[in-house]
Amino acid sequence: MTAMVMEESIYNLLPQIVEKSRITEKPSFVSAFRPYVKRAIQQSKSQWKTIGPPKVQVPSPKNFLQKHSKEPKLPTKKKDQRSKKALELSVPKRTDHPIMGVQCTRNFINTNTSNAIMAVPKKPLPVYVDRRQGDRFLLETSGLVPKYLKKKDYGVIPKYVIKRNEDTKKAQEEYDAYVRETLRQKAMKRLTEQERETLLEGLKTNWEEVHQAFQNLSVEIDTLPKKLYREKLEIDMKQLEHDIQTIEKHKVIYIANK
Repeated sequence: MTAMVMEESIYNLLPQIVEKSRITEKPSFVSAFRPYVKRAIQQSKSQWKTIGPPKVQVPSPKNFLQKHSKEPKLPTKKKDQRSKKALELSVPKRTDHPIMGVQCTRNFINTNTSNAIMAVPKKPLPVYVDRRQGDRFLLETSGLVPKYLKKKDYGVIPKYVIKRNEDTKKAQEEYDAYVRETLRQKAMKRLTEQERETLLEGLKTNWEEVHQAFQNLSVEIDTLPKKLYREKLEIDMKQLEHDIQTIEKHKVIYIANK
């Protein structure tokens, strides 16, 4: 390419590109604690998490597991210091001398005889026998002695029973009062003769009004509303006629309270 530039060539007309020197890059930041961090990470690693088994000392074949070697060993028993003390014997020693010359003037034979004569004889406990040649049992605990009849409160009604009876009676009275009030509210009312006549006159008046409206209908029913209106008037007239006949038939009428 250099030879071509020196000679006459059309390439010499192109502008020459000057190669610029590479810009020197600034050194990257390196922390001063980098060695300390590397050492801390290396110490925190477990041995078995590295590649391969840990480098530990192999146990010696002479230190094999022996029988009862892992059983807990109890501490050696110490001799009790209290056992060394000599026990006090109740037998008198050879050097002990009894008190001589002491005599009792009491006559134990006469004393025992007088006590036996003056003693009150022991009262035998009452017993019962279940059969002729059976065993004996105490009579007091058998239930055959009527000792409960002699109690002060025998035959007296306990207080809790009296209170329970009073509560039951009070509840029954409240229930009876509630039933009477309910029956009174639901009791049927009898119409008087004047009320019956007034009711009958009102029904007849209503029937005349409905009948008058029915008479005023056109002869030709050509639309649906007219047809429905006519059917309504017929139903009302039939119901009023039924009510009038019922009241005229029965002289005594009762009205139930809802």
